[in-house]
Amino acid sequence: METVRLQQTDFATWRREARRLLISKVPPSEVVWSDGEVLFGSSQSTELEGMQGDLRVPKEFLSLAKLVAFHRDAEKWSVLYRTLWRLTHDEPHLLDITVDDDTRRLIDMSKSVRRDVHKMHAFVRFRKLLGEHGDEHFVAWHRPDHPIVRHVAGFFRERFGVQRWTILTPDESVTWDGERLTFSPGVPQRMAPQADEIEAMWKTYYASIFNPARVKVRAMKKEMPDRHWATLPEAELIDDLLRQAPQRVEEMVKRARANQSRASVSSSALFSGQATRGEKGPSGDGVACETPWTARPFIPAKRELPMLAEAAKVCKGCDLYCNATQTVFGEGPLDAQIVMVGEQPGDSEDLEGRPFVGPAGQLLDEIMQRVGLPRNLVYVTNAVKHFKFEPRGKRRIHAKPTAREISACRPWLEAELQIIKPKMLVCLGATAAQSLLGRDFRVTKSRGQVMTTEWAPWTIATIHPSALLRIPDRALKENTMAEFESDLKLVAKHLAKLRAA
Repeated sequence: METVRLQQTDFATWRREARRLLISKVPPSEVVWSDGEVLFGSSQSTELEGMQGDLRVPKEFLSLAKLVAFHRDAEKWSVLYRTLWRLTHDEPHLLDITVDDDTRRLIDMSKSVRRDVHKMHAFVRFRKLLGEHGDEHFVAWHRPDHPIVRHVAGFFRERFGVQRWTILTPDESVTWDGERLTFSPGVPQRMAPQADEIEAMWKTYYASIFNPARVKVRAMKKEMPDRHWATLPEAELIDDLLRQAPQRVEEMVKRARANQSRASVSSSALFSGQATRGEKGPSGDGVACETPWTARPFIPAKRELPMLAEAAKVCKGCDLYCNATQTVFGEGPLDAQIVMVGEQPGDSEDLEGRPFVGPAGQLLDEIMQRVGLPRNLVYVTNAVKHFKFEPRGKRRIHAKPTAREISACRPWLEAELQIIKPKMLVCLGATAAQSLLGRDFRVTKSRGQVMTTEWAPWTIATIHPSALLRIPDRALKENTMAEFESDLKLVAKHLAKLRAA
C-alpha cells in the first residue's frame, strides 16, 4: 500500500505522482491519497524523469482534473486517480458515460467549483484603505466554499490590475502589488476592514436596480447565499426593500394602467417581435422586467475602467440580464493601443465571466500568435455584455441580439472606448461593426479596409472567429480563414509601426 500526501490544491504534484504510479502499475486500491505535506523527495522525481510510457488520456480529463483539484473534498485525488486508471485500462470513453459513479462525481465536483468561482467573481467587495502616505490599497474578505484563491487570482489581476489589492479568505490570501501576486495564509473575517465610502455607491446601485415585481426570495438566496451577506454592503438594504416591495408593485400597476388609458399599443408593434416595457421578457415568466432599454442609468459618473466593470455587473439596461449568468465586461490593459470588439459573450464566457475564452476566443488567440499580435497588448470586449441564447435540451445555443438590445448596451462600449482612446479598433463581425460604424455597414463589402472613425484613427472590420467554426465546407473554411489571418497580419503590421514610432 502506497500513501501519497498532497497539499490541498497541488494538481502538479498529483499529476506527477499519478503518472509514476500508473507506470509502476499500481492499481487504485493500493494507493491512499490525502491532504498534507508532500512526502516525496528529489530521488523519486529524478527516477520519474527516466521512466517511459504511453499515458494518453482525453484532453477533457485534464481540464476536468485541473478544476476538481480546487474542490475541498480530500477524496478528489482518489477519484481522479481511479478515473485515470480506468481511462488508461480499456475504458477510454469513460467520461462519456455520465451515469458512471466516478464520472458523475467528478462532474459534480467541477460544477461546484465553477459555481464557487462565479460567486467569488460576483460577491467580492473591496474596501479602500489609505496608507501613511495617502496611497490606496483595496482589501476584501470572502468565504468561498472551496480553496479557489489561486484559481481566481488571475481574474482579479486582469480586472483590477491598476490597483493594489488584497483578497482575504479563511483558506488563503492573495495580494497584488501592481507587479506580482503574493500568496499568504488565510485570516478570519474580523481582520478585514468593515466599511468605506465605496459602500454608499453599491447601496445606491442595488436600490436603483431592485425590481419588486420580480421578487423571488428563495431564488435570490440560492444565487446569493446568506453566508455572503455579511461582506455585501447592499445586503443591508434587502429587508427594507422586501418590506416595501408590495407597495412599489401596486404603484407600478397603477402607472401601467394609467399609461394604457392614454395610449394603446399599435398593431405593428405587437407583431414586430419587439417586447415593450412590461411585456413578457426572455425569462418566459410573463413578469415585467422593468428594463429602461438603455444602460445609461447604470453608467457611473466616475469614468474609470475598474469602476465601469463593477457597475456593469448590476446592469439591467435590457432584458438579457434575466437569463444570463453574469455580465461579461471587457478586459485588457488600460493603455491598450488596440481594442477588439466582438458581438456578445458565448456559453463559456457567460460561465467564466471573461470575454473570448471559448472556442472562438481560442481560435483568435491561435491566429494572433501566428501573425505576431500579442494578446496581452489588446483590450477585448463585446458590443453586448450578456449572453443571449436559446435552450436546446441541456445546451444553450447562441442567438443573435436584436438592434434594440445592441442599442441598449452601446453606452458601455462607448464608455470603454472613451476611456481607453485606442489608436486601433478592430470590429469582429457584423454586430460589432454596425454598432460602431452604422447599421448600413456591411463587413462582406468593406472587410479589411482601413478607415478613420470617431473611435480610433485606424479602424478595420473583419469577420468574427466564431463564423470560421461554423463553416461546414472545408475549402470555403480554409479560404475564409486565410482572409481573416490576412486582416490580423495587417493589424500586427500597423501595431509594429506604432510601437517603433
